[in-house]
Amino acid sequence: MRKTNSRMFRRGMGLILCAALLFLTSGCLYPRDYTPGQTTNVSAAVRSVEDAVRRYQEDTGLLPIQNADASVPVYEKYRIDFAKMKRMGYIEAIPKAAFESGGRYIFLIVDEETDPKVRLLDAPVYQAITDAQRNVEAYMKDHGGKLPADSEPYPGFFYLDFKRLGMKRPDIRSMFAPRPLELMADAKGNVYADYGIDLAQQIRDHNLTPSPDEDLRRILVERTPFVPVKSPVYRLVEGEIQAVPE
Repeated sequence: MRKTNSRMFRRGMGLILCAALLFLTSGCLYPRDYTPGQTTNVSAAVRSVEDAVRRYQEDTGLLPIQNADASVPVYEKYRIDFAKMKRMGYIEAIPKAAFESGGRYIFLIVDEETDPKVRLLDAPVYQAITDAQRNVEAYMKDHGGKLPADSEPYPGFFYLDFKRLGMKRPDIRSMFAPRPLELMADAKGNVYADYGIDLAQQIRDHNLTPSPDEDLRRILVERTPFVPVKSPVYRLVEGEIQAVPE
């Protein structure tokens, strides 16, 4: 166990150092809503909506969520139905941070069956990854299924070569730390954002010891107001953080 934890710590420190270098060479990388004051306001909105959701559930026995297909990924699935909550008097106005009010966040419910919590999906990041997905699919169609791959950060996952894709690297930033998000794809061409650095930092900062069968994304969801947009499952594999196929 000591050897495993040491390997995980070394890998985590390496990821964090990479993040620091990216920060130093890229200037201020905070999204508009990630500055300290803005983050406080967003967290307050999450708490307010969470309280309204709790009251709604207590009164109706249901959650105020929009219908979603079973195939929708877990951290995109249960979008809050603000129109219904406002119509029924559980909120006076839709939060300014919400996508429905022109804000950048989609308010979601996670842990819907056990302990419902409100979390935020960054809509611009989601859209940028969706656009990259479209380009990857077109590239693979035109190149006999070949992936526009660069380096391989995890077994079976490849950072995208945007030059080969003929597109500019998306200017998207993590909501968990002041750094840009790297995009990668699996062998099938499914595009994801890489949150390995964020996970390594959380594990280090909170002295966590996750189990090998744990989906590490839970660490981010439990400790922040945000969900990891378009993320693969992450686990500890021989003590190292790795994205793993679905």
